[in-house]
Amino acid sequence: MTPYDFLTKWRANELKERSASQSHFIDLCALLGLPDPVSADPTGDWFTFEKGASKTSGGEGWADVWRKGCFAWEYKGRHANLDKANAQLLQYAVALENPPLLIVSDMARIVIRTNWTNSVQEKHEFVLDDLVDAAVRDRLRAAFLDPEVFRPKKSRQELTEETAAEFAGLAQRLRDRGHEPHDVAHFVNRLVFCMFAEDVGLLPDHLFTKMLEVSRRSVDEFSQNASTLFGAMAHRGGKVGFTAIEWFNGGLFENDAVLPVTADDIEQLLRAAGRDWSQVDPSILGTLFERGLDPAKRSQLGAHYTDRDKIMAIVRPVIIEPMEARWAEARARMTTLVENAPRQTKEKLLRGAELGKRTRALAEAAAIHESYIEQLAQYRVLDPACGSGNFLYVALRALKDIEHRANLDSEALGLPRGFPRVGPECVLGIELNPYAAELARVSVWIGEIQWMRRNGFDAAKNPILRPLETIECRDAVLREDGTRAEWPTANAVIGNPPFLGNKKMIAELGEDYTRALREAWPEVPGGADLVCYWFAAAWSMMAGERLDRAGLVTTNSIRGSANRDVLKPVVDQGRIFAAWSDEGWTVEGAAVRVSLVCFDRDHGLPAQLNGVPVGRIFADLSAERGGADLTTAARLAANRNVAFQGPVKVGPFDVEGETARSWLRKPKNPNGRLNAEVVRPLLNGMDITRRPSDRWIVNFGEMALDEAAFFEAPFEYVRTDVKPLRDRNRDEGRRENWWRLGRSGRDMAEACAGLTRAIFTPRVAKHRLFVWAQPLTVPDSRVAVIARDDDTTFGILHSRFHELWSLALGGWHGVGNDPQYTPSLGFETFPFPDGLTPNRPAAGYADDPRAQAIASAAARLNDGRESWLNPEELIIRIPEVVAGYPDRLIPKDEDAAKELKTRTLTNLYNARPQWLANAHAVLDEAVADAYGWGDDWRSGRLLDDEVLSRLFQLNQEQHQRR
Repeated sequence: MTPYDFLTKWRANELKERSASQSHFIDLCALLGLPDPVSADPTGDWFTFEKGASKTSGGEGWADVWRKGCFAWEYKGRHANLDKANAQLLQYAVALENPPLLIVSDMARIVIRTNWTNSVQEKHEFVLDDLVDAAVRDRLRAAFLDPEVFRPKKSRQELTEETAAEFAGLAQRLRDRGHEPHDVAHFVNRLVFCMFAEDVGLLPDHLFTKMLEVSRRSVDEFSQNASTLFGAMAHRGGKVGFTAIEWFNGGLFENDAVLPVTADDIEQLLRAAGRDWSQVDPSILGTLFERGLDPAKRSQLGAHYTDRDKIMAIVRPVIIEPMEARWAEARARMTTLVENAPRQTKEKLLRGAELGKRTRALAEAAAIHESYIEQLAQYRVLDPACGSGNFLYVALRALKDIEHRANLDSEALGLPRGFPRVGPECVLGIELNPYAAELARVSVWIGEIQWMRRNGFDAAKNPILRPLETIECRDAVLREDGTRAEWPTANAVIGNPPFLGNKKMIAELGEDYTRALREAWPEVPGGADLVCYWFAAAWSMMAGERLDRAGLVTTNSIRGSANRDVLKPVVDQGRIFAAWSDEGWTVEGAAVRVSLVCFDRDHGLPAQLNGVPVGRIFADLSAERGGADLTTAARLAANRNVAFQGPVKVGPFDVEGETARSWLRKPKNPNGRLNAEVVRPLLNGMDITRRPSDRWIVNFGEMALDEAAFFEAPFEYVRTDVKPLRDRNRDEGRRENWWRLGRSGRDMAEACAGLTRAIFTPRVAKHRLFVWAQPLTVPDSRVAVIARDDDTTFGILHSRFHELWSLALGGWHGVGNDPQYTPSLGFETFPFPDGLTPNRPAAGYADDPRAQAIASAAARLNDGRESWLNPEELIIRIPEVVAGYPDRLIPKDEDAAKELKTRTLTNLYNARPQWLANAHAVLDEAVADAYGWGDDWRSGRLLDDEVLSRLFQLNQEQHQRR
């Protein structure tokens, strides 16, 4: 068919929709050179007329034409309201597999709207005469063959970022003029909502933009004009001039208060109003605006935010999957009822008993549907740290999607169409920050209205903004009187509670608040991070049968030490049914590593860990390893008082090498003692993983003030450089004992006394590395020290067996997600081979062939590494200024210095050359023989989980033999 033939035929068309639609579509296919549905797909599997079930509202099929993965197409009669046709497609889009294009036509016009999730929706309209243009026909042909041509270039996230950026400057200027920050936030939120409201048609005829344009000519009139508009939106029956205004209120428009603006402000508002606010993304809108409205968060304006996909990792298992499972069960019962009832056809009308049976079956099915919808309408989701509402918005949308799917399924069974009942009242929030709390309400309101429009429904009215007192502005874990805060009863708790480490709580929250918090929640260990109180509160609600399920985001430190203790009641009395042990996340604009933990009181199996089905998830967010729960590994008596954390400085006690040497060269002090007693080499984690930094430390140990003062030069340094900082320390003991390290490490020093060397390892590092250091060397607080000087212990620690154990029990740290080594868990629980345990002097097993094999392999490993790190041809050895300390290693020249910079243990283990791999293989085999597992190790049967299972069993045996 030629364009001329097509236009001639359809310009004169006066047929009604039902009579003409299929003929029109077949002719259009011929015009585009494409087969029509009947020719292309006789079975109607992927391209068909009248797709879907009959509509209870009348008509056949959910769409007049449907092409899988391309479009749904609805026809209306000539000059009909195509917006209503589009609304119908929107209502059935889910049942039509959410096609990327929704197309409506009255045979004189063709309107294409894009329907990609998370993309800005675009509209393309063509009239009959446009089809003469080959380019237009190519574009229409793409709807059939390549709908990606229509995919919008801009995402909703990008649109939202742009719109939010417009307001950041305005909010700051208003604050600079002396307005209260909360008044500024409330005013800007009103402006934002007005722009959204006019773009979705809730404010008629772009009234807000017109108000700005009038005010542009006379800035002084803005306050009166805006006040009139806000006042009209606050009450039922409001008007601006002769224009009727819908009733909004909801607490956002509770009065007509306005802040004065300047001409520049109005110009900025007009630019912002020119954007399409109808499609902003509420899942990030609140976060972006919070950064602009809250003065404390201005620095995060360019930062990333938590996107919807990551929020769904919590919402899906906690809310969607159980509610969809309930619907699947209800739908199956309904389907059985309807399919087993007598059926009415065009050829056979039901009467009498048969009609009664079908009527009763439909009524029973309708009751099942109504019961399920009532469950959804009464379902409550609580975010007890809701911020600006991103979790709440995503949860509300999920509940509304489930309800919509249930209504469509019911209509397909012949039941009457159901109208959405799930609304903003289903989401509850608690938020301490007033900026964020109000933004959470705005995000939920906008999300509700968008969902209704996106699915073909009108927004609720009278008022448009339902009150959201369910989002409370208060502390979620502590009342003002110091008692524990209560949460409202809910079906699900979700959210992203505040991340604040235990050591920072007093500095950030205050000593009184932190003490009251710990007293109010005695079940939370004293060394736990702040987020743990949210886990304890959620579990307390579950134990009291006031909560079904919970899913919370936490730093990945939840897996270790005191933090995971809050998960032990969950594991013992309930279950963690889904968890992601280590994920990238963004908090307060910073990239962090987090864990996602979903739990309930059900004991059903299986669970999912990192997306993989597992039998059980333990408190350290690990799965069963041969039945072993490593979180129950015992601290062994044989390992006590051997491994230590380095001293905590609490002040700049460390100095450059040259400064230290200048003190060391000085003669004896008035007490007859040298500065070498209190000035020692310092070793931090990077000294081990990279190159030595030549830092030294002043350490007076447990000396009294008058004794320390005799060491004149180092004492004067501490008095002038450390004391002023210590004077401001919150800890009374550290203020009064300002010349001492925060923790002196006396127990470590006593354990190392008499040793010729000690084993040092960085507490956080990509590779688990152990090195030898002189016992006079002071480790940094981020270094662990093992007070042993024998190669056998060194070799066992550097074996694959100890590495696996320490990785499983030690946790992970930082954005780099590096393994963390803890003396208490990584070392004290580790079961050494029987007879080679740390409570025995090395001389006691010197003749043991197992010890000798390990020691020999360990010495070769260490010698090889040292030769690679410091080749003799690249270095000069210079004796230290104090006898007894190791020589200084100085590069011979610039080329040597450049080469030595690359020779670090991290680089060595990244490359892992064959000689290094061979050295470790020999060591691992020797250690395996010491455990009695040598044959299994050599055969390859000892996989990681089996190693951990055997080590756990040995841990339990050694613990019982103590």
